[in-house]
Amino acid sequence: ADSDAYLQQGLAVRDRWLDNPLVNFCLAPHAPYSVSNRSFEKVATYSAQLDLPIHIHLHETLDEINQSLERYHQRPLERLHQLGLVGPQLIAVHATHLQADEQSLLAEHGAAIAHCPSSNLKLASGIAPLAPMLAHGLTVGLGTDGAASNNRLDLWEEMRLAALLAKGTSNQAEAVPAHQALAMATIHGARALGLDDRVGSLTMGKEADLVAVDLSGPETQPCFNPISQLVYSAGRAQVSAVWIAGKAVVRGHRALTLDRDALLARTHYWRERLQGH
Repeated sequence: ADSDAYLQQGLAVRDRWLDNPLVNFCLAPHAPYSVSNRSFEKVATYSAQLDLPIHIHLHETLDEINQSLERYHQRPLERLHQLGLVGPQLIAVHATHLQADEQSLLAEHGAAIAHCPSSNLKLASGIAPLAPMLAHGLTVGLGTDGAASNNRLDLWEEMRLAALLAKGTSNQAEAVPAHQALAMATIHGARALGLDDRVGSLTMGKEADLVAVDLSGPETQPCFNPISQLVYSAGRAQVSAVWIAGKAVVRGHRALTLDRDALLARTHYWRERLQGH
């Protein structure tokens, strides 16, 4: 079957890159409406045997839930739970439409959420119940979804938007304060991926994955609370330097490992090719 072939291809790629410390793998069945029970059972088996996380779009839209009720007589999360996929290895992407009991189920089993506020808005999928999910003790990190449903792929924008939407939907200005939003963008995201022992915080012994942010400009001054300033005032334009595992990849606001002109030329090439068909 095609699903078997794709799984084997993915596992072969994983085997080839096992020795690269900067590459991590997870199983990524697309969504409950596009994957069969048999394939899900295989994913659960591989996850358990190889200690791999499972990344899946889940409860993204009401249509997805209604189709599942019609076809399986179960909500998608209930079906995944029955198939053995709900556990600490699960990363539920979007989770836009979760009932309180479903939030409790995910929290009890140690599953995590990838919250993608911009994509959820652009696709009119809904607004995820972020404040209630955090109140249930769920680990929530931030995501962008794909370029076609986000465009900017800017995690800084996702952080600010997540905090603002949580306040607006809960009618509570204190919902998801700045420090909690920053944690979602850092340590909670690392925890969702199972990488919090290596990255996600400035801690002795962790990898030197660092971002320097310049708050000296007029748009970020005066600065009374740096954390609040990072979440509500700063953005990717203020990122002045980046290190990955101690290696500088951005300095003086410029990427050191990319040829900007060559990259732009490639985007123009693909635009012409796509427009020609």
